[in-house]
Amino acid sequence: MTSAFAPALGRARNGVVTVGEFFLTFWEILKALPRRPFQWRELVSQAWFIASVSIVPTMLMSIPFCVMVVFQINVLLNEIGAIDLSGAGAGVAVIREIGPIVTVLVVAGAGATAICADLGSRTIREEIDAMRVLGIDPIQRLAVPRVIASCVVAVFLNGLVTAIGLTGGYLYGVFLQGATPGQYITAIPILTGTSDLLISELKAGIFGLLAAVVACHLGFKAGGGPKGVGDAVNQTVVFSFVLLFLANAVITTLSLH
Repeated sequence: MTSAFAPALGRARNGVVTVGEFFLTFWEILKALPRRPFQWRELVSQAWFIASVSIVPTMLMSIPFCVMVVFQINVLLNEIGAIDLSGAGAGVAVIREIGPIVTVLVVAGAGATAICADLGSRTIREEIDAMRVLGIDPIQRLAVPRVIASCVVAVFLNGLVTAIGLTGGYLYGVFLQGATPGQYITAIPILTGTSDLLISELKAGIFGLLAAVVACHLGFKAGGGPKGVGDAVNQTVVFSFVLLFLANAVITTLSLH
């Protein structure tokens, strides 16, 4: 009987160890945040790098995503004769959910994978081990700037998605579905306000933090040559999606109470 459950127990034990190692990496990054000297040049370089691989996918995803959702909302509003309230529906959809969700997809699919591939390549070339031998903490030198850069870029990406979504909703609702331009704009604050925008930006910052921590953790743990780096990148996408959608559900539930 014991031998029958041995494989399952082994997988459960490995899962617990993996989660524990992730939280240990998270804790080490948090401890390294206030240490000096801070790597400002690395922060700027990584922020530019993450933004360069994320801005175009963000724009390409946000336009059809926002238009599709706003179109469905406007169809419902048009059926009940309330098309002039399309701005309120677009505000709720874009600010509360579409912005953070698109940010999740882009940060995990583009930014985090780029971070993981970079750190994984350094790991298999034994650069990380060489830094430790020289007394340089790779967490402080490499992970902290990337985590902060990911948070900052995620916040700006969320703002970009919000602006594109509301603008696209305006053009689609006014020119194709008969909404009044002035009513569309004045209806936006009916259901959403500054607090909703701040919560949306908070979500984006947390998403950027979690995705970067996952990428750093798996990048530092990569092994087995180029194939190991590829496996780490694939795991980064999967784990980041699961973790970020879970965080989105928790934050949304807490913010609506």
